[in-house]
Amino acid sequence: MTDKDDRRQRSILRRIARRAMIGRGLLPDFSPRVLAELGKIRGPAPQTDPPSRDLRNLVWCSIDNDDSRDLDQLTFAETLSGGNVKVLVAVADVDAVVGKTSEIDSHAQHNTTSVYTAAEIFPMLPEKLSTDITSLNYESDRLAIVIEMVIAEDGTLKDSDIYEAMVRNRAKLAYNSVAAWLDGKGAMPQGISPVNGLEENLRLQDGVARRLKNLRYINGALNLETIEARPKFVGDELREMESDRNNRAKDIIENFMVSANGITARYLSSRKIPSIRRVVRTPKRWERIVDLAAERNFKLPVKPDSKSLEKFLEAEKSSDPVRFPDLSLSVIKLLGPGEYIVEVPGESSAGHFGLAVKDYNHSTAPNRRYPDIVTHRLLKAAMAGRSTPYGNDELGTLARHCTEQENAVKKVERQVVKSAAAMLLESRIGDKFDAVVTGAADKGTWVRIMNPPIVTVHGYQI
Repeated sequence: MTDKDDRRQRSILRRIARRAMIGRGLLPDFSPRVLAELGKIRGPAPQTDPPSRDLRNLVWCSIDNDDSRDLDQLTFAETLSGGNVKVLVAVADVDAVVGKTSEIDSHAQHNTTSVYTAAEIFPMLPEKLSTDITSLNYESDRLAIVIEMVIAEDGTLKDSDIYEAMVRNRAKLAYNSVAAWLDGKGAMPQGISPVNGLEENLRLQDGVARRLKNLRYINGALNLETIEARPKFVGDELREMESDRNNRAKDIIENFMVSANGITARYLSSRKIPSIRRVVRTPKRWERIVDLAAERNFKLPVKPDSKSLEKFLEAEKSSDPVRFPDLSLSVIKLLGPGEYIVEVPGESSAGHFGLAVKDYNHSTAPNRRYPDIVTHRLLKAAMAGRSTPYGNDELGTLARHCTEQENAVKKVERQVVKSAAAMLLESRIGDKFDAVVTGAADKGTWVRIMNPPIVTVHGYQI
């Protein structure tokens, strides 16, 4: 393949992404009004008045993907008496820079999330904000909303608090290298050793994350594992499809964020403030999940029960790890999609069946997701004792819109991944691959190729 062909591949994928976004009502570019408003923003948000807490002396770190530049959260842990551990999650205060009625907010509200495609990223916020001014960048002072939690030895939540603070990222770390180090399979990442106390702090974070994870599974959280294929470019050349799998570093962030999102949801509820919740409802197609388990000689109860489903998943992962990602995908489809809904004080929440939690919202990724910005505005109103900045009807409209746009974004991202996979396989027609048959129907037989990790039907990417 020539250099010209390589450049053409990326260019084609960009065009596919842009057409797909426009076709689904998403905005791939920022308007002149947004850019004009952006030009007036000079720097990060200053200290609040009255001054917020100053926590810049703590050994905060970020852990994200290797190529992430929009850093939403930092983490820190501290050992307390009696085996308890205090965990702090600092989340970028985007609202301190992006006002509710601004042009930038209007664009973010339209798309509701960043769009991550193989050839191009379409950020929800302009990169001057998301990767700089509102990003919790290395050795940069930033205003943040801090979610504090005290975790007992058994993983239960003993106490929590929410407040604003100034923070500073002491180490920008990546999932894969941190996970390899924690597993004893790789060297300590370079960013850790220069920061006094960070090595011990990360090991403490790892330990308390495992406490949280164990308790979540005891309570019925589902241990699902799908294979996410990510196109990998070297320069402009599409080289391969990479499998994106869970690891210990991702577990730290996932478990801390799940806990933090539960705390913010309950905080608003306790102050009688309506909020946007993230829910996965009790599955309506539970009988099909029961049938799926029966095919594998496992009996599930007639009524939906996440604890029983998790026992089935655990048994299948142990007995057939190769096919477990395909089983996980089938279960995810039968559970039904996540959605955003409004929770009005006094009403019962639908909860999140997959996480086995009743109270859950999105509050930890405001550079990438619009519902998180809305949640931050509600939290600030609650902390200051002000009236809510959103009415119930407005929140209801936003919740429905965020659900619709999230679904549209997922379709765009999947379309670009499929297109990239087709490009990668174009030159390999006639090759033989190790693969697993994952399903069969009148319209075709589905096969998952092991390397590259691609699902095909009758030899064509789907």
